[in-house]
Amino acid sequence: MARVMIIGGHGKIALLAAPLLVQDGNEVTSVIRNPDQSDEVEQTGARARVADIATLDADGFDELLAGQDVVVWSAGAGGGDPDRTYAVDRDAATASMDAAARQGVDQYVIVSYFGAGPDHGVPQDNPFWHYAEAKTAADEHLRGSDLTWTILQPSKLTSGEATGTIDADADEADEVARADVARVIAETVRAGAALGGQTVRFNAGSTPIADALAAHQG
Repeated sequence: MARVMIIGGHGKIALLAAPLLVQDGNEVTSVIRNPDQSDEVEQTGARARVADIATLDADGFDELLAGQDVVVWSAGAGGGDPDRTYAVDRDAATASMDAAARQGVDQYVIVSYFGAGPDHGVPQDNPFWHYAEAKTAADEHLRGSDLTWTILQPSKLTSGEATGTIDADADEADEVARADVARVIAETVRAGAALGGQTVRFNAGSTPIADALAAHQG
């Protein structure tokens, strides 16, 4: 059993991932900003933890992550406000990585997006540019850390049913169901250090998730 903390616990992907992680025998804590969301989060089998990650300082992140074995970053500002996008998707994300390293967290998994990177290609006058820049910065910070990390980069998210299969070899983004992203998270946590140092871009596809991720193991 691992102690798994999901940051961004009320997000659509997190609400689907939490019960899978619980079913695997993990002790799951889901971090949320709004206490009114506690009941819905705890229906997944996770324990709700209320914290505003956009305002936590280093000590606050240390306290939040103390005792955790695995951190899954699935938080996001939701776009719109560039300042909040940077505060959550870049600054809070990188602060959590630094705290995870200080606290001896065994595994750090971040949900990014297909195409994130220094060459993301989003024009600066596009409203998505701030998000692309923030996610790129967070991913690069994680790659430069001493953590055992995995970066998951799903393509356009849909609300379709889980298939249990993906395409982790595609060169171009398409789409993938959030339910399958949740399954990828669960399988990544199961794989542990075997997927350390890997970036996995994926679309919907026909390869069983466990097999697709096994092909990426170092």
